[in-house]
Amino acid sequence: MLEVEEAMLGHVESEAPFVTKAARHLMEAGGKRFRPLLCFLAAETGQGANADVLTASCVVELTHLASLYHDDVMDEAALRRGAESANARWDNHVAILTGDFLFARSSELTAALGPEAVLIQAQTFSRLVEGQILETLGPGPEDDALAHYLRVVAGKTGSLIATSARYGAMFGGAGDDVVTALTEYGERVGVAFQLSDDILDVASESDESGKTPGTDLREGVPTLPSLFALRTTDESGARLRELLAQPLTDDALHAEALGLLRAHPAMAEARAYVAAEAAAAKSLLQALPDGPVRTALEAFADVVADRSS
Repeated sequence: MLEVEEAMLGHVESEAPFVTKAARHLMEAGGKRFRPLLCFLAAETGQGANADVLTASCVVELTHLASLYHDDVMDEAALRRGAESANARWDNHVAILTGDFLFARSSELTAALGPEAVLIQAQTFSRLVEGQILETLGPGPEDDALAHYLRVVAGKTGSLIATSARYGAMFGGAGDDVVTALTEYGERVGVAFQLSDDILDVASESDESGKTPGTDLREGVPTLPSLFALRTTDESGARLRELLAQPLTDDALHAEALGLLRAHPAMAEARAYVAAEAAAAKSLLQALPDGPVRTALEAFADVVADRSS
């Protein structure tokens, strides 16, 4: 992982010092490096890490970082990872173009991995952007809001994490059956990862999560717990459903909604859904022989699920 950090710093270096500074801004703010880590774990199902696995891990993380620059513009976010977002520090134009620069660098690296990797990257990027568009548009009048949301999560988050696992297995030299299993494993783990964030946004205090509780509620962003709550019809949840159907910019209404949602059965339902996704991901690992690699990937899925328990 130290090699990944060093390599990425080099990959985003530009002849123009300002471009380098802007491109390194979010990278130096930190992050979980969830995608490169999974890429390296998946490579252990074959012959292990090599130069191509290192390149692939940089591809997925740079793609992720690029998407964050664009997300912050769309969300008008002031902070990212505890630091000023690029759009807040400079402006939207700089943030958008920096994201484009990172996508371009990611594409250059992918080209070095061969035509199959280029196709996979293009398909992944297509799903990522489609997920963002669907989130922006929201569900149509005939759409099921929960199904729409899960499709958004699969596109925006699941697709790139699936590719992280796929690249690792591919370039680590794993067999086709293992590559297929780990691709689906990555998709399910990725979805569970995002959905656990939904739960943490409601359940965690700011000193635990580093974020203001109920941020999604205040911004009117649909999440798994709120969507489950809106599907209920019991009288005891009527007040919560009423609150969720309106903007929650008022502090008192926001606090009331947050308290009601925390106590609502929808939270347990959301946790059970995440646990089921993680269990489904782990079941796919039956394609791997017993041993430390399979155990590590099972633990990886457990960590994702346990974040929100």
